[in-house]
Amino acid sequence: MSVPQSSGLSGGGVFDLTRTAVVMADRAGVAQGWTEGAERLLGYAVSEAVGRPLADLFTGVDPQSAQDTRWQARLAAADGWSGLEAVRHKDGHRLDLEFRVLPVLDAEQRSARLVLAAEMAQTPWSGASRSFLDGILGMSPIGVAMVNADLRFVWINDALERMGGVRREDRLGKRLGDVQPSLAVEAIEAEMRRVLRTGVPSVGYEYLGRPQSDPQREHAYSTSFFRLEDGSGQVLGVCYMVLDVTDSYRSRQRMTLLNRAGERIGSSLDVWHTAQELSDAAVPDLADFVTVDLLDALLSGEEPSAGPVDATALFTMRRAGQQSVREGCPEALVAVGDQASYPPSAPVVRSLTEGNSTLLQTLDLADGEWAAEDPVQAAHLRELGFHSLMVVPLRARGVFLGAAAFARWQHTGPFQPDDLVLAEEFVTRAAMAIDNARRYTREHTAALTLQHSLLPRDLPDQCAVDAAYRYLPADSLSGVGGDWFDVIPLSGARVALVVGDVVGHGVHAAATMGRLRAAVQALADLPLSPEEVLAHLDDMVNRVADDTNGDTADTADTGVVGATCLYAVYDPVACSCTLARAGHPAPLLVSPAGTAELLELPTGPPLGLGGMPFESVEVPLPEGSLLALYTNGLLMGKALDLDGGIARLRTALADPQAPLESLCDTVVGGLPGARPVDDVALLLARTRALPHTQLATWEIPADPSAVGEARRAASARLAEWDLAELEFSTELIVSELVTNALRHASGPIGLRMIRARALICEVSDASSTSPHLRHARTTDEGGRGLFLIARYAQRWGTRYTAQGKIIWAELSLRAAPVSAAANELSALAADLGDPSAFSTADEQ
Repeated sequence: MSVPQSSGLSGGGVFDLTRTAVVMADRAGVAQGWTEGAERLLGYAVSEAVGRPLADLFTGVDPQSAQDTRWQARLAAADGWSGLEAVRHKDGHRLDLEFRVLPVLDAEQRSARLVLAAEMAQTPWSGASRSFLDGILGMSPIGVAMVNADLRFVWINDALERMGGVRREDRLGKRLGDVQPSLAVEAIEAEMRRVLRTGVPSVGYEYLGRPQSDPQREHAYSTSFFRLEDGSGQVLGVCYMVLDVTDSYRSRQRMTLLNRAGERIGSSLDVWHTAQELSDAAVPDLADFVTVDLLDALLSGEEPSAGPVDATALFTMRRAGQQSVREGCPEALVAVGDQASYPPSAPVVRSLTEGNSTLLQTLDLADGEWAAEDPVQAAHLRELGFHSLMVVPLRARGVFLGAAAFARWQHTGPFQPDDLVLAEEFVTRAAMAIDNARRYTREHTAALTLQHSLLPRDLPDQCAVDAAYRYLPADSLSGVGGDWFDVIPLSGARVALVVGDVVGHGVHAAATMGRLRAAVQALADLPLSPEEVLAHLDDMVNRVADDTNGDTADTADTGVVGATCLYAVYDPVACSCTLARAGHPAPLLVSPAGTAELLELPTGPPLGLGGMPFESVEVPLPEGSLLALYTNGLLMGKALDLDGGIARLRTALADPQAPLESLCDTVVGGLPGARPVDDVALLLARTRALPHTQLATWEIPADPSAVGEARRAASARLAEWDLAELEFSTELIVSELVTNALRHASGPIGLRMIRARALICEVSDASSTSPHLRHARTTDEGGRGLFLIARYAQRWGTRYTAQGKIIWAELSLRAAPVSAAANELSALAADLGDPSAFSTADEQ
């Protein structure tokens, strides 16, 4: 027999109580109470049904039937009545209903009747009227009870008797608090009084309690109340129906706890913080006391081994987090950060060595191997009343990280298997977060180490500018970035100022930054203009990008797609600065008078786009000018307000004569927020001018005799500068450079000497051909001059100008004595094979 859709019965024969009419009537047959199930079944609202005769509400299909007489007889029956009858729905369609009429007994008289009706036609229950209604009252999971106006029981069904564990005869005439004192009696009776007072039914009222049938376990109940009245409207009491919803309540509670744990666990990439978050999330809803112990290898940065852990590595772990419902966590004998020692039989050790969770519903702290091996801990926990324990290993990606222990001491009952499932969910989330934090910490530490090793530890000694810097890493989960800066001494007492920013974060960005910084330092030693330096860097970034894109395994991890850079060269002799930028913010120039302006430089494309030209601009910088170079992290806070960042920088540098370190602190102190949203690199440079007393220049006539005049002029200037000890090496270098220019270059020829951090000798000519070292034969009369220059100069080289080239050499101000230099010269001449021919120049 098929089950019709309207019957509300499943194929398994489960009765649909949402379509069961529960009606309270007086002995005259007038409805006094009408449930939502009755409204759904028959179509009459409460306001339409209460106060009407049952004969009107259960109108028969046969209009000639004597409904009033039949219902009076059914209601008057001392033992009640049950049967089948066809009635009409409010809208007129037929309903085949199964009825059961029950007398409601109180201490004095049979004052009311309970009528139950359900649609039973064409169901497996059809024709089984008595057994069906017996099932509602005797086998239904819904408990039904009626209490009078004093809230004393006058009737209960079998389900409520079983549910509460109190016999029917022990309930009648008593109040709820007399028979179930462990329930939320005051709240339940307050709800019943509200229904009695207002007449408004209460549906789905939930509460917790420990019934007499199961006092060790907390149950959850969902109850509906409606008021009972007699024919005259006098309030008789309250009827209520209750369902045990413990399982669904626990499921909802577990979902709530898991959602809360998901919000709380893993909020930071810190191992210790995540372990404490796990402890905090589990107390008090799951456990009374929680500890999280991690392996020492994990905390020391080592890679934990996969699979269950060797017991010898577990006897001592480290407490990473703990929490208790007791203030001050008195259960813990170990503080967070200290070592936690366990004997081999401890549940924590066994759980990790076996690789499985442990559930001890009844914790025996008086006897057993664990108590015998660790009597101090066992006695302490026994004194605190612990009675149930769970231990769950922390495992992520096949690696064991530690273990979490959950304990109970309050009268909440022992842990159940579903509690262990919930604890494992907690620990799984925490383990993944801890492993992520461990991996992040390892990579972050490596990136920091790499970045710190690549950034300048201190600024080099030079005489062109006074400089100061600040570098602030961003407070972001992406870690270390690729910002960098540099101060590079150049020939001719010049200095290069560099600031750059690699797009992206992490180890790859730091590594790319290191490659770019090394490339800039190498290019700075070449005779290149700023725009040429940027062009070479652009080519290099393109090569890096090609290498990265070719490695598909690393493409997703790098995040490096380009870079920006500002390259400036300041000349303290000419008091001018030549600058070029590749997609980088323009520098801020503050004049000695305090006027601040952004230098208008051609923007240039970021490095890595390829094919686009760069342009240089030469700007005069009077002595005492302040040049601020920075990355965009200095300007752009969380609001990405570029104009606001420029305004803050102008304000911070309002006093250009203040000490540079103080200005750096002021700029950094004005940044919005506790930490910048991106890495910040700031380089401040205050220009110097080389005094004329430290500079000497001569024009060299195109005459071989000019070589001797140049040597004598250089020697005289050395005497003025109190550098007579450099006379031998300086005369040698000047002689070779001037001779080389007279022999192979075109005029005009100039000689310049600069006394700075080193003695600089420069010879300029109009030729663009660079000299080069060559190995002279023993019979050659020349070709060894550059070997001598390379021997006595700290460094030497060539740079090109718009008029030609300059060959320069630098000598340390602390030179060797003349006698020692002469001896070295003789030895070198012997090694080269021609001790007599060193006054001639190398061929170009």
